[in-house]
Amino acid sequence: MVTGAKLDLTRAARLFHALSDPTRLRLLLCLRRGERCVCELMDGADAAQSRASFHLRVLKEAGLIVDRREGRWVHYHMHPDVLRELGEVLDAIAPTGQAVAQCHC
Repeated sequence: MVTGAKLDLTRAARLFHALSDPTRLRLLLCLRRGERCVCELMDGADAAQSRASFHLRVLKEAGLIVDRREGRWVHYHMHPDVLRELGEVLDAIAPTGQAVAQCHC
């Protein structure tokens, strides 16, 4: 995502888009406690199956979550590197509060 001082803006935009929906944020909050099946995520996010599946697909395509099939069940968990990657994006955008305060654009 961030190599040297260069930020992959397309990747960053995909991450922020995936995080821009309250249902997707609720799903991620459920997953911070560990792996969950779709039925648990539906309850935790207060979403119908089709709505939860749509939002899980967006999170998966953004690389924020990973799925694992077990028979007919699909279990999801947060991608292990997602917090580090999000931190790198935020650091690249605004490394310090002072840098933001000094910006005259």
